[in-house]
Amino acid sequence: MEFELGWILLGLPLAFALGWLASRLDLRQWRLENRQNPRAYFRGLNFLLNEQQDQAIDAFIEAVQNDPDTSELHFALGNLFRRRGEYERAVRVHEHLLARGDLSEADRQRAQHALALDYLKAGLLDRADDALLKLEGTPFEQEARLARLANYERSRDWSQAAAIARQLDQQGAGSFSTRLAHYLCEQASAEPAKAQSLLEQALRTAPSAARPRLELAALQQQRGESLSAMNSLLEGLAAAPAAIPLLVSPLVKAAIDARQVLPVLDRLKSLYETDPSIDLLEAIVRLESASGSSSSNPRDWYVRHLGQQPSLVAASRWIAGEKLEHEQFHPLVQRALDHAVKPLTRYRCAACGFEASQHFWQCPGCQTWDSYPARRVEEL
Repeated sequence: MEFELGWILLGLPLAFALGWLASRLDLRQWRLENRQNPRAYFRGLNFLLNEQQDQAIDAFIEAVQNDPDTSELHFALGNLFRRRGEYERAVRVHEHLLARGDLSEADRQRAQHALALDYLKAGLLDRADDALLKLEGTPFEQEARLARLANYERSRDWSQAAAIARQLDQQGAGSFSTRLAHYLCEQASAEPAKAQSLLEQALRTAPSAARPRLELAALQQQRGESLSAMNSLLEGLAAAPAAIPLLVSPLVKAAIDARQVLPVLDRLKSLYETDPSIDLLEAIVRLESASGSSSSNPRDWYVRHLGQQPSLVAASRWIAGEKLEHEQFHPLVQRALDHAVKPLTRYRCAACGFEASQHFWQCPGCQTWDSYPARRVEEL
């Protein structure tokens, strides 16, 4: 009994000493890891702030290897891969996060959103749509629906785009009535047999939109219903005053074909008094010429316009019909003027600055709807 007690008394200090030594080794290892992890992490941040993405990625990879359970490092690394266009590596990082069983629900939703962005950037729209669908009922729901809406627009799936737009409208993400009218107009151009009903539905959806009236008038004009086309466009002048410069050119043709030149001319003159524009000016000159009135020279309207605002376009149009003192040089002067005027008659996207010779309802550059003002570059 004494022997056993002696061994116990001898073993207690030894066990204490070994435990203390082990704790010191663990503490030293823990301190070493803690020094290495933040160092690599902050080195990565420093490279990132200095726009040295290659070095930042190397530093974050080192930090992830030292502490593979840190989700924030994975998110930072995945975002860096996506920014560099290395979408496969970004997908692998975010899929690895989603495969972890210890990930919180908030981080799981965040990783799902990041994975959807990877697919979007890579152009894998089907996979992106599946990933975005999994974000329904999460804090990323609205952003996911907007991304899905953009996907359907890119693939020209207007019925699916309309369904998402209605959901966003009900969700309070903004008014999508004009966008829905655009979708119906796109469907009308793709389905001529249903064009009339689709355009009428677009008018009911967005009564103040200009596009449905323009396309309905074009359809009526094509069927030889010039008077109906003229009335549709006249209604558009009141319903969409910002689009008057776009409406007046087809209105002139419809009025001439319907033999209603003078009433329409009076209406356009009245509009010009309150809000003059180049397109409205051109429409008045055309109708004055078509009216056959000898009381005034239609081209005097160009001079009148120049009295209100300096316009190289109006000056070029006026000079084109004038006799110059050295008439033999007129073609050269006119060609130079036409060359200088051409960029001023373009339309410019208010969102990205993309310029085009024709008006677009959706910018071909940035895909924004209704970003082209109805006025020419010279008038902006």
